[in-house]
Amino acid sequence: MTTMALAKALNAGLRRAMERDAKVVLLGEDIGKLGGVFRVTEGLQADFGERRVIDTPLAESGIVGTAVGLAMRGYRPVCEIQFDGFVYPAFDQIVSQVAKLRYRNGGRVAMPITIRIPYGGGIGAVEHHSESPEAYFAHTAGLRVVTPSNADDGHRMIQQAVACDDPVIFFEPKRRYWEKGEVDEVDEFGEIDDGSRDHPSRGGTPLHQARIVTAGSDVTIATYGSMVPVALEAALVAADEGTSVEVIDLRSLSPIDFATLEGSVRRTGRLVVVHEAPVFCGLGAEIAARVSEHCFYSLESPVRRVGAFATPYPPSRLEEHYLPDVDRILHEVDQSLQA
Repeated sequence: MTTMALAKALNAGLRRAMERDAKVVLLGEDIGKLGGVFRVTEGLQADFGERRVIDTPLAESGIVGTAVGLAMRGYRPVCEIQFDGFVYPAFDQIVSQVAKLRYRNGGRVAMPITIRIPYGGGIGAVEHHSESPEAYFAHTAGLRVVTPSNADDGHRMIQQAVACDDPVIFFEPKRRYWEKGEVDEVDEFGEIDDGSRDHPSRGGTPLHQARIVTAGSDVTIATYGSMVPVALEAALVAADEGTSVEVIDLRSLSPIDFATLEGSVRRTGRLVVVHEAPVFCGLGAEIAARVSEHCFYSLESPVRRVGAFATPYPPSRLEEHYLPDVDRILHEVDQSLQA
């Protein structure tokens, strides 16, 4: 085990993917000599060359469009979108082409594109640099959507995403880039063991499997990405007040591991869904609907949701008020217990 920050773990995971497969190429703005705005690709161009780590023009539609052509010729392109709000110029390519091409040709041509998107707030930035657009992509059939919350998951999941024959939208919680954790650097893959190429072959966690981070018996909190540490802090405060909270890191937003989530809700009888994105039409709405359908007779109270407000992202001096925090999570936990 090695201690490293999430950004460094992603870098190590990309390096391992490039070493494993010469067809893996990276594309993005300033990802080569600079190593990216957040230094996630630092040193990779020096080691693998300019033909595999490509500094592109400032044109997200061009980055993703080029990746489509590369994928059709057998490459495994990894695109970096510099900030979350910059992905929209490439939205047409992602939704109209990337998500549909494998279906359109009956599976004869794979579309192994990974699109890395730093997302979310908490870094004192403004709109277009602090957004949470995950619901747009989770709604789009044909895309896999995942997000790590810690360094070990980042290291493992980026390799699984690159190895997948379907397109993967890989959201990276930028406010967690510098948080350190233990990373298992053992190569889990060896021979890929199934057609989707997204599962390690030696016992690691599958790409789309949720994880129970801490067990509890009174309330389930389902969350992902940057909100996992906040939910864990809320669980600790709740424990001091006599409430046992189970925290689930979803890890995958499409598909969602509802088996793990519903199993937890059947044990606790209550669910609070937490995400940075606005509550209205966010991932929490789909989760609440599905759990209400499947766990109706187990629920002791309605599913509660915690998220940002339905406004454009505010100036940095207001983001602490805008983003969910421990108090807002605990308020919904209390509401759930009192229902």
